[in-house]
Amino acid sequence: MRVAIIGAGIGGLTAAAALRAKDIDVVVYEKAHELREVGAGVVVASNGLRALDEVGLGDRVRAVGTPIGRTLWHTWQGESVPVPPAWPSVSPDRPVTSLPVHRGELQQALLGALPEGTVHLGRPCHDIVETADEVRILFADGSEERADVAVGADGIHSVVQRVVADPVELSSEGVMAYRGLIPVERLEGAIDLNSMQMWLGPGRSFLIYPVSQGRLLNVVAFTPSNLDAEESWTAPGDVAELALQFEGWDEPVLRVVGAMTETFRWGLYDRKPLNRWTADRIALLGDAAHPMTPHLGQGANMSIEDGVVLATVLANAPITEISRRLSLYESLRRDRTSRVQRNARASGRVYRSVDLTAQQQAARLTEILADNWIPDYDAARAALAAL
Repeated sequence: MRVAIIGAGIGGLTAAAALRAKDIDVVVYEKAHELREVGAGVVVASNGLRALDEVGLGDRVRAVGTPIGRTLWHTWQGESVPVPPAWPSVSPDRPVTSLPVHRGELQQALLGALPEGTVHLGRPCHDIVETADEVRILFADGSEERADVAVGADGIHSVVQRVVADPVELSSEGVMAYRGLIPVERLEGAIDLNSMQMWLGPGRSFLIYPVSQGRLLNVVAFTPSNLDAEESWTAPGDVAELALQFEGWDEPVLRVVGAMTETFRWGLYDRKPLNRWTADRIALLGDAAHPMTPHLGQGANMSIEDGVVLATVLANAPITEISRRLSLYESLRRDRTSRVQRNARASGRVYRSVDLTAQQQAARLTEILADNWIPDYDAARAALAAL
């Protein structure tokens, strides 16, 4: 079996490495001419790490991750919001289960697991044509490649998606985010650099955590917006405008904003579930299948789970079984990702509530996260059980 993946983001590279771990021939086509180290952090949660461990990638991610000791929640004025820990405190006898990472470093770690020549840059996919015997990948320059399976890991504006599913408009929650990275030397003594911290306020929220082995502080500031903000990791923002949005907030927030010299705007979108993710020889994963707002920190983790489940169900499959195995992949992933997507939206509303007390916010968030249904999930085991 030969699998072609469109897109070399977190989901596409995870899927490629997971397929290689199952002895499946794979090639990745990426439209960008280089994989740039985008200035942003992501959190690989315990469910993502567990999935990566199943295909031999966990240690690569741990090598670039930043262990943190705790998660702290505050109101915009500094009052504690008593949300139970997102994961246990780190200690010598308790291993780290979730890791903040620099997105570019995570991408490079996954890329390093692939043989040279697996990823082809500067190959924007224009269309996919499915036949009874193969898929043809058509590129913008007029060239084409052929494979037994095509995987659309090409993001929220996926080209592959329109071949597989009926169109569904993107939906904005009226929020955008400012992102930035700050060298920690600018903040030493002013901020607890061993924790993830979130401030919740009317119409806004503010998140920080360390990345790059503690050398950088990742900042994500969510603000209201009636603009059609670009869904991009690299659209330039205005630090002065960001500072105005958080005037009067808790002192640590002001210190962090004061230490920023540049920021990037990030439009936040999701969409209602697609009518289908798969065709006989084509599958979608990650944002191409289920874009979600970042308020549960699960976008990258759902993409990682997708990639590992896809590889697990395709392992040892004869060519005649491809269609059934892809349908199985979709059935395993659809309900879980839709639930995470709904709860991410709900969490964002709690974060930015104008009328909930700190105790009410904590209660709502505790209810959303009850039973550890997100972090305790074992994607690879679920896939094996379904085969």
